[in-house]
Amino acid sequence: MILKGFNELKTFLDKPRNIVIIGHRNPDGDAMGSTLALCQYFTKKGHNPTVVVPNEYPDFLHWLPGSKDVYRFDWQNSQSQRAINNSDIIFLLDFNALHRVGYDMQNTLEKYPNDFAMIDHHQQPDDVKYMYSDVSICSTCQMVYQFIEMNNDLELIDKDIATCLYTGIMTDTGSFRFRSTTSKTHRVIADLIDKGAENDRIHNNVYDANSYNRLLLLGKALSNLQILPSYKTAYITLTNEEKKRFDFQKGDTEGIVNYALSLKGIIFAAIFIEDGEQNIIKISFRSKGNFSVNKFSRNHFEGGGHDNAAGGKSDLNMAETVTKFTSLLPEYKEELNASYED
Repeated sequence: MILKGFNELKTFLDKPRNIVIIGHRNPDGDAMGSTLALCQYFTKKGHNPTVVVPNEYPDFLHWLPGSKDVYRFDWQNSQSQRAINNSDIIFLLDFNALHRVGYDMQNTLEKYPNDFAMIDHHQQPDDVKYMYSDVSICSTCQMVYQFIEMNNDLELIDKDIATCLYTGIMTDTGSFRFRSTTSKTHRVIADLIDKGAENDRIHNNVYDANSYNRLLLLGKALSNLQILPSYKTAYITLTNEEKKRFDFQKGDTEGIVNYALSLKGIIFAAIFIEDGEQNIIKISFRSKGNFSVNKFSRNHFEGGGHDNAAGGKSDLNMAETVTKFTSLLPEYKEELNASYED
């Protein structure tokens, strides 16, 4: 754990401040849950906080308390720039480096004259003045809960804050099944339920709000599934044409990679998704056991994340990206075979 400048930060926040809270590009449940929860907490503390995200987030997260007040940097640029320019400090949540917000927003943040505070659980964070970093914690939402706890303010967590935090913890732990889910996580979840989080409603809002086209897209993705049993690896591809055919919406591919990982005998899974907007192949990696997809992605696909969940990208086309991926596997065959006991 890295806890840098915490007491100084507490002193800085002793009087009302204009605060901007930022999540990463393509925000997921943990990014939205943590930013919205921290925003509502700071409001209760007498500050003037604003959440700014780089771009759109999935429709199944738009119900979260406070989401209607979020600024999108790509769409509400003047409002976002005004909030950033008028802020006394910027909190960076659920990402470890400024490039994770995208090129345009990164340029703005690199010119920011005041200080950053980071709350994040990804490996190898950039150095900022104030930092709470812990790669052993399952989600940034749990870290926000513990940040509030360190400030002796747990009584300020109401139903809306609890709902946001529960959502982020639930989504980043795969509904509490990943190895990063600890006894502390379950104690936090219990307290959030006691404070008003409705676990059944939250689960339904996130996981049971599929459109017909999203299910058809999932079916197409699964039909594209390829298995490489000698490397205990499986991968899925989705092209732009396939996404368009099923009216792709932001968030529709969330979690699909986990279907590949769910296969018996598979310990390494990937999904390759064409992104016409950025002209790249977006990649999500998942693993079981000791095989680090964080290292794999950092070494080969300009990405990173956690040991068992990471992202990356490729500037090659789909066929070339898949060829590159499969050509790397022999180098890792021994490590893959030793990674996990069935």
